[in-house]
Amino acid sequence: MKKLTDCGVFAVFLRTWVLIAGIGSMTMVAQQLPVEPGSPTDPAVHEKLGLPQPANPALPTLFLVGDSTVRNGHGDGANGQWGWGEPLVDLFDTSKINVVNRAIGGRSSRTYITEGHWADTLALMKPGDVVLFQFGHNDSGPLDDTARARGTIPGIGDESREIENPILKRHETVHSYGWYMRQYIRDTLAKGAIPVVLSPIPRKAWKDGKVVRNHDNYGGWVEAIASEEHVRFVDLNEIIAHRYDALGEAKVESLFADPHTHTSRAGAELNAACVVAGLKALTNDPLARAFSAKGQAIAPDTGR
Repeated sequence: MKKLTDCGVFAVFLRTWVLIAGIGSMTMVAQQLPVEPGSPTDPAVHEKLGLPQPANPALPTLFLVGDSTVRNGHGDGANGQWGWGEPLVDLFDTSKINVVNRAIGGRSSRTYITEGHWADTLALMKPGDVVLFQFGHNDSGPLDDTARARGTIPGIGDESREIENPILKRHETVHSYGWYMRQYIRDTLAKGAIPVVLSPIPRKAWKDGKVVRNHDNYGGWVEAIASEEHVRFVDLNEIIAHRYDALGEAKVESLFADPHTHTSRAGAELNAACVVAGLKALTNDPLARAFSAKGQAIAPDTGR
């Protein structure tokens, strides 16, 4: 990062990379994009998020990347809302693995990248680490509204749209949800780490006595991307939805701390157990030897 003071105006510059093709060669060139102080891309703002780093760099690390359903706020249960990433720690033996929850509330698959948080997480990653990805809850919003500008193009195609981003104050090419999920997977593999993608947890929405699934949109789309890229997939949406169906609408009510999205501590603990159940159901679970006694007691579950 570089700082520039010019005529009393302070700017921070965010580095991005541009491919320049030449005859018989291709060169990576760093391009500097201006960043407004206090914007979501300002490193000082990143520090205020308080995202953890691996406690013991000598151990492998399980990174969690996602939105507020994984880490709500600062992960301290404010307003009674918890993401499943906090109770997930108790299901792993931290003498064998670091569990590092770097999910950020309000982010989509797009904005976690464009604000620089993914680059921050990649910098901490080493071969043999595992990354769980769960995005989708915030991807359906507008692409370029003045409130958040966090939406992605629906689907998994290669279509894109050019916008002037009113939040980041720069031109941006916006891609599909699937495009961003592919980016996470490929970046993780390039670091020698192991990506595992999860379908988004269900909202508290019922139809005909059952929780509404997301197979027709983000859950189905991310499963298709996992299949295309030949990486592990956990259908967290379906695993949790089965549990909710069995409990019934009245009992599920206490598992949420708001009308439809964010879970209470009890809800987060149920979801964390479902994450472990889904991991255990994988043909080759990369975390099989890292569970705590509490995690070992959970039975595998595919949700199907």
